[in-house]
Amino acid sequence: MHDHGQTTKSSSLSPRKKLGMKLALAGFIAIAAFFLLTEHRAHLFGILPYLLLLLCPLLHFFMHGRHGGHGVGHSGATEKTEKHDH
Repeated sequence: MHDHGQTTKSSSLSPRKKLGMKLALAGFIAIAAFFLLTEHRAHLFGILPYLLLLLCPLLHFFMHGRHGGHGVGHSGATEKTEKHDH
């Protein structure tokens, strides 16, 4: 392949400019989120019951995945027998 005399710089922007760009992007996202929430509040509240119904099976699936699910016998307290020499 031919290089054609072009060199690529891995970082042409200073860290200060990168921070400024990140802050500006965060500001635009915050403004967009504000207007989306204020202008479409009725739509969000209308879908909320369906989101709660969807959340129930998801929580059931993920929470039971940690302890083995239904039908697995776990005793709450384990009995330890200790032998004391008196």
